[in-house]
Amino acid sequence: MKKLCLVVLLLWAAAGMAMPIASSARSLVPSEIQQLIGVDYRSLKDSPTAQKLKDQVLPQDLKDFEASLKGVGIDSENDLDQLNFISFRTPKVGIQTVCVAQGSFSAKAVLKKLKAKKIAPTKYGTTIVYPMGNGYVMTFLDDNTMAFGQEAPLHSALDTRDGKRASLDSNPTISDQMSAVDGAPVWSVLDQQGTQAMMHSFLGDAAKVADFEAVKKRILASRYSLNFQSGVTFDLNVQAADSMTAGTLASLGKAGMLYKKMTATAAEKAAFDAATVDSDGSNLTVHFKSDDQKFQALMQTPLFAAISH
Repeated sequence: MKKLCLVVLLLWAAAGMAMPIASSARSLVPSEIQQLIGVDYRSLKDSPTAQKLKDQVLPQDLKDFEASLKGVGIDSENDLDQLNFISFRTPKVGIQTVCVAQGSFSAKAVLKKLKAKKIAPTKYGTTIVYPMGNGYVMTFLDDNTMAFGQEAPLHSALDTRDGKRASLDSNPTISDQMSAVDGAPVWSVLDQQGTQAMMHSFLGDAAKVADFEAVKKRILASRYSLNFQSGVTFDLNVQAADSMTAGTLASLGKAGMLYKKMTATAAEKAAFDAATVDSDGSNLTVHFKSDDQKFQALMQTPLFAAISH
């Protein structure tokens, strides 16, 4: 969960027209969403810094998903246009994850390869499901869109699509966060528990003070973005219950940055100097801007390793 809650593909990548989450993908998202990531793979190709960041902070789950795609003849670098990574909570099992991939691949071509390998499908309700290696299974939502993951999570997602469990539309907090970033080249939103864990890590020792424990439950959700135009620009927005909570979080964030700066490396100090922490109404905002060279230097520091893993 920690890897999913921190700086995990928090990218706004390069400029260009990006696809919003497809309706077929959105229909699979349960109300109990923990994190939702959207990646436009076409945009990532245009930025060397984005590629290096992707390679360094990509969650192991997502790396496994990419490997599974290759197992059915889909190359993520060439055939994939968009990937949605859906992480959601279930009462008895805990966190479950599924992926939805869209691209230039064809269901007919993939199914032909599976048939040639004598891979037989099974049925879940009216949905045809295929095994794809590494413990994953998959199904096509349309000719150019497939959903895949381990069997139980995929079944849960299909239940959401079929109206057997509450969907994202019944979670206005996350839906509102999505509306601010959906359609960006890469975006991510986090629920309350995920945001609380992320903020605890972001604040460091400042989170140990009583003020954070007092406001922790008033942290509602968050979204991240990182833009690779004209250098690197990072933006974090944390939704709080009220302006007082947001102001307290901003004060704690500033204190945490000053404390960390005392023992920081040169690259880390440059990052702190380029960052601002503030509050805007009931939102905590963190803004960071750097050139590509300085950001790539920051990626090699212990600070970056700590917040991205």
